Amino acid sequence: MIKSSEEIELLRIAGKIVGDTHNYLKPYIKPGITTNELNKLAHDFIISQGATPSFLNYDGFPASICTSINEEVVHGIPSDRVLQDGDIISIDIGACYKGYHGDSAWSYPVGTIDEDKKYLLEHTEQALYEGLSMVKPGNKIGDIGYAVEKYALAYKLGVVKELVGHGVGKHLHETPDVPNYGNKNTGMTLRKGMVIAIEPMLNLGSADIYILDDDWTIITADDKPSAHFEHTVLVTKDGYEILTKR
Repeated sequence: MIKSSEEIELLRIAGKIVGDTHNYLKPYIKPGITTNELNKLAHDFIISQGATPSFLNYDGFPASICTSINEEVVHGIPSDRVLQDGDIISIDIGACYKGYHGDSAWSYPVGTIDEDKKYLLEHTEQALYEGLSMVKPGNKIGDIGYAVEKYALAYKLGVVKELVGHGVGKHLHETPDVPNYGNKNTGMTLRKGMVIAIEPMLNLGSADIYILDDDWTIITADDKPSAHFEHTVLVTKDGYEILTKR
């Protein structure tokens, strides 16, 4: 799990491509565009950067990005669905550069959203940074989950427990798992050179979820909105470096 300096440099490039793809897509995220169109834009941009989309054909996933709208938590499949004013959309992007992956999800407003959705986006993003603040050598994986969960519960958001963050490297998903809940001073010890993805998935209502018949899309059980924010980070000698910077 400890990456070499050469591996870290490739992971930096992969992460930068992911962050740049988010920046490239952002102006297009507005009412009237389809998620298929966003998928093609992202696919072509990733290819133009000398990388390949990590998600395409991953365990059979049929697209290059995940597009999860409103009550969809994660793994939404791009389609001819048109984004509407007032929607929120989580876009999860992975890029593989010379065999190493970057992974980052971000949730965006579409047009003008209501106060509840603004609240959800604001506090899910902040929950990510609460988790990141725990990343430094000597801390534990449980410290990250504890920080995310404590913040989420303080703002009365549902913490999805079935889905977790993960290590990142030659494989898109590596050990260790990084849950968004837990107890302080438990789990694996963080060490310099580890690369992990931290990704709170928080719901405006219940934490309960279920999977649709497409075997990919996961939605909230109460049909209330969900948000997802994720960065891939490197554990440094005294903290962390965000590899998927925007």
